[in-house]
Amino acid sequence: MAVQAKFPVTRADIERVVAAFYARVRVHPGLGPVFAVHVEDWPTHEARVADFWANAILGERRYDGNPVRVHQQAGNVRPGMFETWLALFDQVLQAELTPEQALAWSALAHRIGGSLRAGVVEKMRGPGGVPILR
Repeated sequence: MAVQAKFPVTRADIERVVAAFYARVRVHPGLGPVFAVHVEDWPTHEARVADFWANAILGERRYDGNPVRVHQQAGNVRPGMFETWLALFDQVLQAELTPEQALAWSALAHRIGGSLRAGVVEKMRGPGGVPILR
């Protein structure tokens, strides 16, 4: 049984948005260095992220990772970075998609980004909710 897409985008749209986003990330003064520590093979990373979005939007079942754990274990991801990430992602969505597509994908990205941020924040707290300084 085919899964209905959450909103009208194609796999090609997803791959185009992901490629455009990471092209901007690589040159971003705040995000670029964070990703550069972890990503050695950009095409493989982009394909994995495209699989994530295709899973979330199109119901494809190619992605099998745990993005919360990945961001927790990265060690250099901080809660405040998610606002920058989402703002950059929104810029790409607006540049690459129709306004309706961009709005729908942005809403999903902000929900997911909120979950990722919450996971990072929780990882950075010790007993009793006291922040862990690194």
